[in-house]
Amino acid sequence: MLFFAEVILPLSLAKTFTYSISEAEYHYIKKGMRLAVPFGKSRIYTALVVETHQNQPTLYDAKEIHQILDERPIVTEVQIAHWQWIASYYMCAIGDVYRGAMPSALLLESETVISQKTDVFVDESTLSDDEFLIFQALQQQSSLKVQDIIAILNKKNIFPVIQKLIDKNILVLDEEMRESYKPKLVRYIRLNSKYDSNEGLGKLLETLKSANKQKEIVLTYFQLNASDKKPLTVKKLVEAANSTSAIVKALIEKEVFEDYHIQEDRVNFSGKIREKELQLSEAQQNAFAEIKDSFTQKEVCLLHGVTSSGKTEIYIKLIEEYLLTGKQVLYLLPEIALTTQLVGRLRAYFGNKVAVFHSKYNNNERVEVWNQVLQNSEKAQIVIGARSALFLPFADLGFVIVDEEHEQTFKQIDPSPRYHARDAAVVLANFYKAKVLLGSATPSIETYFNAKSEKYGLVEIKERYGKVMMPDIKLVDLKDKYFRKKMKGHFSDTLIEEITNAIALGEQVILFQNRRGYSPLVECMTCGHVPHCQQCDVSLTYHKHKNQLRCHYCGYSIAKPTHCHSCSSVDLTTKGFGTEQIQQELLSLFPLNKIGRMDQDTTRGKFGFEKIIDSFKNREVDILVGTQMLAKGLDFDNVSLVGIMNADNMLYHPDFRAFERSFQMMTQVSGRSGRSEKQGKVIIQTYNPDHNTIQQVTNNDYVGMYKEQLYDRQIYKYPPYFKIIKITLKHRDFDKLKEGARWLYQVISQNLNIPVLGPEEPAINRIRNEYIRIIIIKIPTNISIVSTKKIIQKMLNSFDAVAQYRAIKVAVNVDFY
Repeated sequence: MLFFAEVILPLSLAKTFTYSISEAEYHYIKKGMRLAVPFGKSRIYTALVVETHQNQPTLYDAKEIHQILDERPIVTEVQIAHWQWIASYYMCAIGDVYRGAMPSALLLESETVISQKTDVFVDESTLSDDEFLIFQALQQQSSLKVQDIIAILNKKNIFPVIQKLIDKNILVLDEEMRESYKPKLVRYIRLNSKYDSNEGLGKLLETLKSANKQKEIVLTYFQLNASDKKPLTVKKLVEAANSTSAIVKALIEKEVFEDYHIQEDRVNFSGKIREKELQLSEAQQNAFAEIKDSFTQKEVCLLHGVTSSGKTEIYIKLIEEYLLTGKQVLYLLPEIALTTQLVGRLRAYFGNKVAVFHSKYNNNERVEVWNQVLQNSEKAQIVIGARSALFLPFADLGFVIVDEEHEQTFKQIDPSPRYHARDAAVVLANFYKAKVLLGSATPSIETYFNAKSEKYGLVEIKERYGKVMMPDIKLVDLKDKYFRKKMKGHFSDTLIEEITNAIALGEQVILFQNRRGYSPLVECMTCGHVPHCQQCDVSLTYHKHKNQLRCHYCGYSIAKPTHCHSCSSVDLTTKGFGTEQIQQELLSLFPLNKIGRMDQDTTRGKFGFEKIIDSFKNREVDILVGTQMLAKGLDFDNVSLVGIMNADNMLYHPDFRAFERSFQMMTQVSGRSGRSEKQGKVIIQTYNPDHNTIQQVTNNDYVGMYKEQLYDRQIYKYPPYFKIIKITLKHRDFDKLKEGARWLYQVISQNLNIPVLGPEEPAINRIRNEYIRIIIIKIPTNISIVSTKKIIQKMLNSFDAVAQYRAIKVAVNVDFY
């Protein structure tokens, strides 16, 4: 009798492969275990078993496996089914999904680089012979490839040895960068609550009659407290009173003052720990009841609540209910920056039941979370993460929350699998018979359309939490301001005045400009030459603090030229503006205030976000300039003004969702303003104040925007009335690409009688020296999508079979929006 295992390899291959196994292995191996298997001439990969059977493959001889890597399955059957759905719906290889889903530490392959941990003491007597050999080799050189270790040990089967050394915390895989960040603990001081009343104060001054220095500090404390509404740091108090910290310490021992530390958690000045029981407002309570009601009939519900309406509290209530039934909860967020803020909030309620999973975690942390979720452990009852958390091996999923569901970051663009986390989460929940809640202040048009056409439930909250007013939105007409010479740099007089007022009141300001760098192009005033990237078809962006021009597509950079490369004139000027330039202008307009910047350049590294968010929250920064990262659901209670520097560059993007996106972006940014008692202000600078979309933002009119957009979408054949598949072709040779794209377009349009557009050059038609062409296929909702995809896949296969086109890279993106 012959026995076989069917496996998926972590390579971009659409089919499974068959390997031969012995009878004993056949009874031992279960679906979802990993095997190390040989593939190609000399490579070894970690493959995943999807089934065991006894049907001999006819086309090739099945090779034997190297070894079994797991004692029990580490991938569940539901996961495999879900991956297969992703592969078929998003038209990608199952191997891509497997590679994208597994933490890379679980996918050792023969190219992985291994090095020794630096600051670890190793007790050599505990190592086996093989382990010692590897350890010794690493004393001689800093890192080894798996191939080298095979040579050292003179055996092929080395993964278990490496795995043991990793478990013993001696080795690390080299894909990891370590960075440790401890939130800065600041010591604050406040008066003991027994001296709050007037009699208390009299008593206090009585007790300190003889201690002059102590009295001085207490009086200084009152002065500072009256002028500054902020919490008072020990450092500031000591400096202001010209005193020493020893005296403050004496007062703390006398119980006149209390000191406390503020860390990343919500700054809580009331001095009371919030009660465990969460009080919902009336509007929240109604929404909560409606959601539960909608879940009795429908699987998915959309919660459409204005910004700052307290959606998170409702989520927490719902999570509580699902945890009581013993099921796991998955909470998806669009942005890693948001997870940090939310984890703090959830840990305050659920303590240690919260696990976090996203790509800034290193390998070991990710594997830990993976195993906790698989074993349904106490520590992973609630999993918070960005889109990759979707792939975890849930034992018993009961409830999925997709927060800010309109965000485009839920869609993975590159590499494959190009899935959309919101849609994939709905399907995943369906496998577990779990419920899904989509939350957003500005739902995407497709989701709202689904809710309106009764496919999803719909619950709306129309008011902000605590009856706070919606922010007051003011439009500033830039044409008029420039004409009247009322601009300083990129700031109108109105905006400067409002910023000055906010800062005078000790409040914070957020300024939004969706472009990083200093300015998008440098132009010669003599001949008009603009430096371009050598490998891409884009102008280089000027970054002032590094004094260089960079390409934002491939990373190519040159030093800032002193004269024009074309005519040698020294008259160079910058056009346009990015976050860096606004930061510079602010420094000259408000020299006394601390100004922070949050964009891709300042948030690199594992804790980049926390550092900026913490300092803004602890009120160390007065004005924060940033790109769209700021638009996500961050919550700062002291922000009273939001300025949008230029609303037009979003509106005129060549994209069918430009208006929808601009509306969402501006509404979300405005929603950061005035989140506690006071009504916030928003100032939008634009050249086009009468534009429909901008008017809709000002009037907070989501439904108006939705209707107008739907009307356009129907006429021009866009979602939600049509599904769109985008095929991108890339090649270094312009003519070959043109010819190949033409061929593919003709074959597709002949075989499908639905709209096929293309082959078109995108706005940026060359990136990293590859030319690009795009074909777009629009599938009406009444035509079967599955059969259409099968036809397209067939044509792509035949395209691949044409010898001269084989070198052209083809990427298929389903629902690319």
